[in-house]
Amino acid sequence: MKNLFKTAILALASALAVSAHAAGDIEAGKAAAQKYNCFTCHGQDYNSPIDPSYPKLAGQHQDYLKHALIAYQRGGNAPNGRGNAIMGGQAKQLSKQDVENIAAYLASLQGTLVLRK
Repeated sequence: MKNLFKTAILALASALAVSAHAAGDIEAGKAAAQKYNCFTCHGQDYNSPIDPSYPKLAGQHQDYLKHALIAYQRGGNAPNGRGNAIMGGQAKQLSKQDVENIAAYLASLQGTLVLRK
C-alpha cells in the first residue's frame, strides 16, 4: 500500500510538472518575442500594431495565440492553417516550446482587448 501511495504521488508530481512546462515560460517568451522581432509589426507594447489590420496581441487568450501560431506554421493550404507570407515565415522558425512561451508572454501582458462587457 505504501508503494502504491508513493507511485500515485510521483505520477501526480510528474503530471503537474508537465502541465506547468506546457503552460509556457513568460520570461522565455519575452526573450523569444524580442529575438523574432514580433514588436516590429505588432508594436513595442504588442497593443499598437503598425497597421490597423494587424492584431493586438497583448492580453489575448493564450490558447488562441498558440492556435494562431501553429496555424501559421501549417500554412494557408493545410487543414486548419493560415496563410500570410510574413507570419508564415516568422512562425515556421518557432519550436513548439517557443510557441508555448510566446503565447504565455503575450497573454500575460495588459491589453486593450475587451474580454467581457
